[in-house]
Amino acid sequence: MSRRCDICGKHPRVGHNVSHAHNVTKRRWSPNLQRVRVVVNGTPKKILVCTSCIRSGAVDKLKKTAS
Repeated sequence: MSRRCDICGKHPRVGHNVSHAHNVTKRRWSPNLQRVRVVVNGTPKKILVCTSCIRSGAVDKLKKTAS
């Protein structure tokens, strides 16, 4: 499964750690993805969404009801 936001498509970025001695090693920045229950075409579904999409209101979380 790819670590990609199902709403905006945000995915891991790559770059380098650079030490004080300028030793360069590879690293990656992963997006903060959360598994969220949403309604898609009338059915509840779990999708991976980044926290910036949740905060902006691009996703309406499905509330759990006590039975």
